[in-house]
Amino acid sequence: MHYHQFAHSQVSYPQAVKELQTLGFLTEIDLENTTPNSLWLNLVAMTFCQAKTPLAKQAYLANLLARPNQTLLEFAANNTLETEAFYAVALQLLGFEVGVDFEVAESLKFMETVGLKSHNQVQTVEELLLAWYDLLELPRKNGQSFLDYLATQGFFLPMYNLPAKEKPQFYNGKSLPIFDTSQLIYEVVYVESDLDTDYDGRRDLLQVQIIRPKDTEAGLRVPAVFTASPYNRGTNPELGQKLTHNVDVPLIRKEPNQVSYQDIHAPHQLPPAPEGRLLNGHSKEAIESFDHSFTYSLNNYLLARGFAVVYAAGIGTRGSEGLRTCGSVAETASTTAIIEWLNGKRPAFTDRTSNRAINAWWCNGAVAMTGKSYLGTLANAAATTGVEGLKTIIAEAAISSWYDYYRDGGLVVAPGGFPGEDADVLAGECLSRMKDAGDFLNVQSQAEQTLATIKVQQDRQSGNYNQFWDARNYLNDSAQVKCDVMLVHGLNDWNVKPRNVYNFYKALSKLPIATKLVLHQGQHIYINNFRSLDFNQMVNLWLSNHLYDCQNDAVATLPNVVVQDNVQAEKWHALEAWEADSNLEVFNFNPKHLTNAKSQGGQVSFKDQLPPADFDHYKQDWTAWKTDLVKEESPLTHNRLLFATDILKEDLTLQGAPRLKLKIKSNQNVGMVSAMLVDLGKAKRLGEVPTVLDRQSLGLGYHWHTEDLVEFTLAQESDFKLISKGHRNLQNRTSLWQNDELEADTFYQVNFDLQPSFYTIPAGRKLGLIIYATDMEMTVRGNQDLTYTLQLEDCQLQFLKHN
Repeated sequence: MHYHQFAHSQVSYPQAVKELQTLGFLTEIDLENTTPNSLWLNLVAMTFCQAKTPLAKQAYLANLLARPNQTLLEFAANNTLETEAFYAVALQLLGFEVGVDFEVAESLKFMETVGLKSHNQVQTVEELLLAWYDLLELPRKNGQSFLDYLATQGFFLPMYNLPAKEKPQFYNGKSLPIFDTSQLIYEVVYVESDLDTDYDGRRDLLQVQIIRPKDTEAGLRVPAVFTASPYNRGTNPELGQKLTHNVDVPLIRKEPNQVSYQDIHAPHQLPPAPEGRLLNGHSKEAIESFDHSFTYSLNNYLLARGFAVVYAAGIGTRGSEGLRTCGSVAETASTTAIIEWLNGKRPAFTDRTSNRAINAWWCNGAVAMTGKSYLGTLANAAATTGVEGLKTIIAEAAISSWYDYYRDGGLVVAPGGFPGEDADVLAGECLSRMKDAGDFLNVQSQAEQTLATIKVQQDRQSGNYNQFWDARNYLNDSAQVKCDVMLVHGLNDWNVKPRNVYNFYKALSKLPIATKLVLHQGQHIYINNFRSLDFNQMVNLWLSNHLYDCQNDAVATLPNVVVQDNVQAEKWHALEAWEADSNLEVFNFNPKHLTNAKSQGGQVSFKDQLPPADFDHYKQDWTAWKTDLVKEESPLTHNRLLFATDILKEDLTLQGAPRLKLKIKSNQNVGMVSAMLVDLGKAKRLGEVPTVLDRQSLGLGYHWHTEDLVEFTLAQESDFKLISKGHRNLQNRTSLWQNDELEADTFYQVNFDLQPSFYTIPAGRKLGLIIYATDMEMTVRGNQDLTYTLQLEDCQLQFLKHN
């Protein structure tokens, strides 16, 4: 186990005393006359808040060892406070077991080993209080901060009854869990948008679900954490399955053209909307509530700490009006409409018929957006509008360009695990409005027409970037982002591939805003329940600053980039930038080899077509296909080219987007090329799916939601690991929107980037590159009689190497 605290700040002694007094630790203590031992015992006793009397607390103190043969009480009665004893007791308070995790006489050594910060000397009252202040921030054995653990034990119950004007309270720059989650208010309102996406002659109303602290009823104004989730009102998997496209189709030749970007640029314009509804009075009270059907544990964590949480599924979802359009300008507008209501700039109603207006009177006007995947995507989209009131977004595994989700290099390329899915499929799956049959009856024909239009405009025939995709490219408007941004992404996410976060991060880095990036080694997951990283604390620090204006120096405290190590478990690196401290590494191609030396030239070929039995097997078992693609000898030996470096003599760390330069020809006037970068060599590697260490062991508050404790652990020994991949249609050599001529048996230079990464190959292993055509999991699978040839002397692999 190893712990990383990126959200902790050092404070002065007067500040530490002030904040400890706020928590109640020093309420009845005379610091001028107390002794270190007496103060120490009092502080430790207060952490056993489940014990209601001094006698009961004494029993807990007697369970703690301060020396190998002395309990805390025995030590304090016969010795003066010393550093090793303080931390021996501290480790037990943090849940570490004597004799299992650490030895009492070596507490400081253990803390250094696992990354827990300690003070060099703890003897005086001042040293004790500074050490105690930091101890409350330290992670327990399960990674949860000690203070957050105390919250689950009821430590903050006395602060629930503080007057609203005295809330929130902060500790080390983070909002405290002093809000009673058993008294939360759940209500529903309907925000009026500027849209009429179902063409019924009325502006689309958007259902909004709100969870806010009861203290708002007493005058407290709180910020809103908004999650735009098209999934949280239900989905239509049956319709999605019906709409899913057949990918066992041939790659077709595209008619050459001279299309320019100006020809396919999509202006971001919405059609005129009908007049808004006439108000029929105002109300302060909502008349609808809802059950807690959708939860996001990070939001639940924040609810105990004085943030209201808002969920809205958007146009075309159950309870709302309009239709789904998959990433369009209209979906962005339906998202920003909620922010505008929270910021006091747009009307909402208590229901869908009375026109009785209701304001977000409980909100201080500051909004953040959170969420993963489609949820984070809509956060990206909203940020690129520069909408007033949006102070920050925390976008996890989010799309920045929908083309990079459903396409790659002029090819139809599915998100990993979902061949045949496309924009029309996702729009249909999220059209949860159809679950209310009576409501859907009047818009059914328009819904079918909308899905049919998306099907045509997405253009699965060519796979080119066109006006449809340009309208869904948030990078076009990245310069409009005004809020600070926190991005989180998995380097092994083959659903929303890393190019989405890489391109957005690079665009934002040019702006006068603060951008933070967290890259982990997982797939398409949340990371707020990992043992090794204080992610919840990082978010709390960030949002306390951006939404409550707490002067905690969050921008300077949090690293610009945090990257999880792929070799050592539970290790994270703080960096200045994704591609900091790097230089260009170039490998040339020799038969079966990647080399820094000059290429020896020559030609090598591979075919695409498989025997029918092998084709049927691999399209059903992608794992077997990928494994056989890498093997020296397999049924796929002649269906790919495998190049590898010599065994590495030192670690090699790749950063950013690897670039391939290929001189390639096809035996026909149609073709595509795919590539994988792999880490070769038998070894135990980190799993891409986190291991559950302890189920429902992380409490998010007192008698409140819980979360599994997870961590990436070393998996069983494997022969290789995928680092990156990429694809290119050989007719898209110039751009993603122009079709180039492709003549059979003619060599062409094709240059393209693979998915970006941050990956270390340890010494003793090899870097491998596999060149192939059909990707069984992602591309179309025509099983065509195609043969490809590389001219080796004109082929290169380039990437940035970390120094």
